[in-house]
Amino acid sequence: MISRGMRRRGGGQENTWPGFVDALSTLLLVIIFLLSVFVLAQFFLGQALSGRDEALDRLRDQVAELGNLLRLEQQANADLRLNIGQLSTSLQSSNLDREEMSARMAEMQTALDNAGIRLDQARETGSALAQLQQRYDTDLAREKELTRAAQAEIDRLNAGINALRQQLARLEAALEASEAKDEEQQTIIADLGKRLNVALAAKVEELAGFRSEFYGRLRQVLGNRPDIRIEGDRFVFQSELFFASGSADLGAEGREQLRKFTATLLEISANIPDDLSWILRVDGHTDALPIATERFPSNWELSTARAISVVRFLVAEGLPPEKLAATGFGEFHPIDPGSGPEANIRNRRIEMRLTER
Repeated sequence: MISRGMRRRGGGQENTWPGFVDALSTLLLVIIFLLSVFVLAQFFLGQALSGRDEALDRLRDQVAELGNLLRLEQQANADLRLNIGQLSTSLQSSNLDREEMSARMAEMQTALDNAGIRLDQARETGSALAQLQQRYDTDLAREKELTRAAQAEIDRLNAGINALRQQLARLEAALEASEAKDEEQQTIIADLGKRLNVALAAKVEELAGFRSEFYGRLRQVLGNRPDIRIEGDRFVFQSELFFASGSADLGAEGREQLRKFTATLLEISANIPDDLSWILRVDGHTDALPIATERFPSNWELSTARAISVVRFLVAEGLPPEKLAATGFGEFHPIDPGSGPEANIRNRRIEMRLTER
């Protein structure tokens, strides 16, 4: 019993390591997952910034194109003004030319208006581009701040990983020391187990000597009766010696035999050392014939009641109750496998066994 208890305590130490490794593995997986999320965030941020740069380049190209158009319109406007001056000079010389030039002026004015509209649109586009540039600068500053925070978190996690590695190294050293100590304790336990087995064997051998003396003395006291016999390490009394059929009340002859039995046991037990733990077990057995009365619904109750009646009588005769035990086996442990009357007589019995507790 000592060896098994110590082995269970040793087994508990061995199961501590796998649980701790699982906890460390889970923490490492969480750290790797956070790093993966950070890398993905950086990737998608780069994609978004790249898209914004392309949109900004396209807007810049449009502004350049509008600037070219504006210069062309300005050049056209300058040409128109020059033409107007020329037409004004030649207006006095030709009324027909005046009308023609008036028509051309109207056309040029329309073109100038259109150029003004396009210029206003270009100005609006420039304002939108400025707003977009401002928004881009704001988002870029925010993303830089997030990047700095993520880098700080990574540094903190790396510091935690290093601390965990140091703790793991300390635990491995402690485990190695514990395993060495456990091997030493196992050696001590094995030695104690051998000593305990030797001591138990000595106690069993000592009890066997008292049991042999007890059985020999009982044989002299009780005589050679056919209804009382020794089988192996137990005394077997036929139930008819103690009880009437279907009853658990001790008869006069049974009481007389039990008095002799008790006197011999008290004399022998006085010589048994106090450190030798012993007990007298009283077992009740019935035959296979069923019983179903109000007091005994089955053979379980009948066999148990008979064993208890014997134990109570032995206590009344002076045997200490802590040295006695009563058990009922019903019809389930026959010594004769037959089913006839003779087998039933043999199976109806009270067995007494002097054994260690």
